[in-house]
Amino acid sequence: MDPELSALIEEEASSPIDLGTLPQSRAVMAESIGVWFPPPPDGVEIVERMIPGPAGAPDVRVVITRAKGSGNGGPAFLHIHGGGYVMGSPEINLAIDAAYALELGATVVSVGYRLAPETPHPGPLEDCYAALSWLNAEAEALGADRGRIVVTGESAGGGLAAALVLLARDRGEISIAFQHLVYPMLDDRTAVCAEPSPYLGQFVWTQTNNFFGWTSLLGRPPGGTDVSAYAAAARADNVEGLPPTFIACGALDLFLLENMDYARRLMLAGVPTELHIYPGAPHGFDLVDTAQVARAYIRDSMSALKRAVGD
Repeated sequence: MDPELSALIEEEASSPIDLGTLPQSRAVMAESIGVWFPPPPDGVEIVERMIPGPAGAPDVRVVITRAKGSGNGGPAFLHIHGGGYVMGSPEINLAIDAAYALELGATVVSVGYRLAPETPHPGPLEDCYAALSWLNAEAEALGADRGRIVVTGESAGGGLAAALVLLARDRGEISIAFQHLVYPMLDDRTAVCAEPSPYLGQFVWTQTNNFFGWTSLLGRPPGGTDVSAYAAAARADNVEGLPPTFIACGALDLFLLENMDYARRLMLAGVPTELHIYPGAPHGFDLVDTAQVARAYIRDSMSALKRAVGD
């Protein structure tokens, strides 16, 4: 463990999440906004909107972040928050959304998808697709370039981002320029691994929590033979034709092996792929933004995004 990340382990104890503790876990995450998830800096405007949801489903809440006085034509980001598919909100994204807006000139749409277990797959993914469709349709009105759409997410948000990119490829309605996956939750089979590594998943997001998250999303225990790739992107038989990809993960993260394998498969399919593994780093390590390893990730992430969608 990187000693600079000790505060993350001390404050973010890996307490088990289940149906009984989920309300408290959601409340704790909400209360951490402003602490682990800092408020956005000055210089951005933030607008909340309700947009049409999937057919027969409720409207979807989105939070739009732009630099004040920004001109037209910057990249368009769809940001999908983390939380194990069972927690979280767009508000935990505000600081990084502001960084994307200020440093990249992006218009960022952060989507408040419905959470499991109340809404299992495909509800959360279809909410994200509805937000992507809206962003694509409204890009000009938002002052964004629909030719430079980035789909990004962390943890479960990264899993939804990867699944959304697969869905967009297969539906053929929207072009995505880049996918940006931060320790993405890609493979339900990790939750039923018979012999997990003693070095992975010991902090922040554990095997127990992973099993609950996947069970909640799928509506049944993970690891079955018929799980859709639109629920768990690692299940995709074909990853050809996906957009250029950035994947980042800590070396102590439970998702390490599934992230490395997905990157390997993308490369073998001819998808330009950039993979970064950060030593001594557990899940969520970038929340300690004063740590050198977190600063290295932020540098690598922004560099990749600038090369992908910069002017």
